[in-house]
Amino acid sequence: MTTVIKAPGESSAEKPGAGGGRPARGAGRGSDGTALNVFSHGFLAVWAVLIVLPLVWLTLGSFKTDAQIGGSALSWPSNWHFDAFSRAWDKGIGDYFAHTLIVMAFSVPLTMLLGSMAAYVLARYPFPGNRVVYYFFVSGAMFPVFLALVPLFFMVKRFDMLNTYQGLILVYVAYSMPFTVFFMHSFFRTLPTAVHEAAVIDGASDSRIFFQVMLPMARPGLISVGIFNVLGQWNQYILPSVLMQPQTGSDPERYMLTQGLIQLQYQMGYETDLPVLFAGVTIAMIPMLVVYLSFQRQIQAGLTSATLK
Repeated sequence: MTTVIKAPGESSAEKPGAGGGRPARGAGRGSDGTALNVFSHGFLAVWAVLIVLPLVWLTLGSFKTDAQIGGSALSWPSNWHFDAFSRAWDKGIGDYFAHTLIVMAFSVPLTMLLGSMAAYVLARYPFPGNRVVYYFFVSGAMFPVFLALVPLFFMVKRFDMLNTYQGLILVYVAYSMPFTVFFMHSFFRTLPTAVHEAAVIDGASDSRIFFQVMLPMARPGLISVGIFNVLGQWNQYILPSVLMQPQTGSDPERYMLTQGLIQLQYQMGYETDLPVLFAGVTIAMIPMLVVYLSFQRQIQAGLTSATLK
């Protein structure tokens, strides 16, 4: 019989890697994690360049002349000319900007109010046909807008709302409702039921519970879906092109900003004035950049809060 003599403090467990023992847990993952981080950061860097580079090109082009734009697209302006912005504003961008603000001042709040109310009822109040109504709303998000342009045009025409603010506002609200209901429905389901029950015990009505208790708790989700609605309605082109055309010679032009940029290009004809067009695109782009950069933390919080809860 062989006696094994151990040094003081030496454990009887086998050392990792010695005598066929299993390697330490997590060994070999460092290289895989580093490669994954390098790949993800590299992909994000390329994506950022693809997004930022066109924006920088457009902005720099607003301060150049036609000769400078044709000579070198990515060069810095030799002289910073600001008159392209004033010319673009005088050629109608200011009016198109105002028309878009008027429509969105009503369409976005109405979308948020009606969408939140519908989502709250579908999420917190079970009733026969609840899921049918919910899926009816969700199916609207999968319906391409192109398939509804012709019947939508005749429907709005029947109500005598072509080339009117109220007609476009109602259409914007209708097309923004499916995504708003889908997003807020998931968010309202994550809110604690105990708060709702406490408000009921205190004698609060359903409307008071919604406006004073549940809606403030859903603020992160409201901000997130509100920003998405602002971006979507601001960049909408198909619906205004169909519904906001003058119907008679005396009917005023109420073009939206996206329509105005196309009209600005048509007005040039054979005369090239690219700085004016670039300035118009920059004017249309700046508000959305400001809105997104100002509320990016709230957007991230709203998108992740439903999952984390």
